[in-house]
Amino acid sequence: MYTDFDGVSTAGYGDAAIQSSAQRVAVYVDGLNLYYGLKAAGWRRYYWLDLRRLAENLLRPGQALTAVRYFTARFSPSSADPMQHIRQDTYLQALATLPDLSIHYGYHQPKVTTCSQCGAILETYEEKMTDVNIAIAMLADAQDNAYDRAIVISADADLAGPVGAIRNRYANKQVIVAFPPKRISNHLRQVATAAFTVGRRVISSSQLPDIIANPDGYAIARPPRWR
Repeated sequence: MYTDFDGVSTAGYGDAAIQSSAQRVAVYVDGLNLYYGLKAAGWRRYYWLDLRRLAENLLRPGQALTAVRYFTARFSPSSADPMQHIRQDTYLQALATLPDLSIHYGYHQPKVTTCSQCGAILETYEEKMTDVNIAIAMLADAQDNAYDRAIVISADADLAGPVGAIRNRYANKQVIVAFPPKRISNHLRQVATAAFTVGRRVISSSQLPDIIANPDGYAIARPPRWR
């Protein structure tokens, strides 16, 4: 079992056809779990993350990236942070320019809580469907024989069930768990083929350019608050 991973692959976007002998790797990214891990680590400067390059940087020699699936839920406008949903939308636009990357959406459900100290009524939001969507995608891709190794970037213990099911049902497939910074799940570690924490060097070397052009030529710029 790995404990930390801070290596950087030499793979790049210019690599040609996948060699038939290479181990096929699909990467599944729990977007908000990764975001809150970066936030807990104080790594706001790394929010502008190139998930395709991050996935490539997690590969080992003899492996080939086949797909990156990103799972998230859109934020709603909030008085606490009026620009949060705009920053997220900008990031999603940037991710949409990356090859072999697909975005899968859950949703946020309003949730009312009471402050235990002052009794104030607080309205928050709870993410829904992301873990289910990840589980469905991983299981469907395993059934379709779309990968030899799955890398799951998450520390959500709810994914222990599907990870264990894939390992039990498909003995020839590996499921590696990559914990975001400051996040860990012993349940996931126990059922995975291996587990490690994604290190700062990998994150910092996997950033998008400050300005990206979409297919229409429109410039997408890194939000100033993330610099």
